[in-house]
Amino acid sequence: MSPAPTLTHTVTDAVATVVIDHPARRNAMTDTMWAALPPLLDTLAADPAVRVLVLTGAGDTFCAGADISTLGGDAGAAQELAVAAEEALAAFPKPTLAAVRGYCVGGGCQLAAACDLRFSTESALFGVTPAKLGIVYPASSTRRLTSLVGPAAAKYLLFSGELIGTGRALRTGLVDEVLPESELDKRVAEFTRVLVGRSQLTQAAAKEFAAGRTDRDAHWAEQARGSGDTAEGVAAFLERRAPRFTWNVPTT
Repeated sequence: MSPAPTLTHTVTDAVATVVIDHPARRNAMTDTMWAALPPLLDTLAADPAVRVLVLTGAGDTFCAGADISTLGGDAGAAQELAVAAEEALAAFPKPTLAAVRGYCVGGGCQLAAACDLRFSTESALFGVTPAKLGIVYPASSTRRLTSLVGPAAAKYLLFSGELIGTGRALRTGLVDEVLPESELDKRVAEFTRVLVGRSQLTQAAAKEFAAGRTDRDAHWAEQARGSGDTAEGVAAFLERRAPRFTWNVPTT
């Protein structure tokens, strides 16, 4: 009997790793898994020990989308759960990185696009497939995909439902780095160490600004003045040492 589909997570050296674990269906997301993701992200966001989040899939697949067998007759309700999970991931206040192997399709691609960065193996395949099911892709998800890859590439993916390889994904901006299978974990660990060592103040403000929020300049200026991160960064540069930044994302 296959183990129950679930989301697992670990926290090691300030990096939270969330694993989509449903190998019997290529890590397809069930309604229960969609519903479990936002509260899990809330918990990790509030944990001061977490500075970076990695989302990946168990085994050799990232996520093949929504588990169609669990949709029943209410695709709309399932889509609402998926959108809520995607929005929670996009709103996560610390850097997020999708580590992709194998299929990254449908809802899986939706989750990957909601991460800040995406690293993949050379053999990964990407696709957004609602046109194969007669489903209207959510407006927020369409806007996010379009912002990431541009209108033409978004239309190609959405109109056709075709899968694309990493060459095209890299050219359009759907992925940021493509690596041999044997090097993905090493590169993700290496890069997340870099992110952990950088200013969380800079990262949190940059996430908001990059997402188009422009009403909190004064807030972030105040945070910068009171954080000590700038003084520490300059001192570390002059002293030729690694900085020890102390500002953390507020937990409330």
